Amino acid sequence: MTIIKTKKGGGFLTYKGKPLVRCGNTIYYGNMNEDYVVIINITGTREVHGLKIADRVIVQLVSNDESLRLKDRIINKAEQRGLYNALDIGSVWLERKLEK
Repeated sequence: MTIIKTKKGGGFLTYKGKPLVRCGNTIYYGNMNEDYVVIINITGTREVHGLKIADRVIVQLVSNDESLRLKDRIINKAEQRGLYNALDIGSVWLERKLEK
């Protein structure tokens, strides 16, 4: 993971060259200007050595086409154990869709 600097001096955490943005228990992966983005919802956590770790995670590949109904915008959906597994499958889905 790397950090990309923005014009204001802040930065985005990236994974495989795509930005990761967190809002509460939701993580957005990918560029919002592209056709697709991955949305990761943390639905359950567990405690390890005093830290909360994402345990149950729902990952969705979503179209950015606003003309579609919200239900029709979801391309792929899966439940994963752990954030790494969710990011891994989400990045594969996103790469494959953006190649087309």
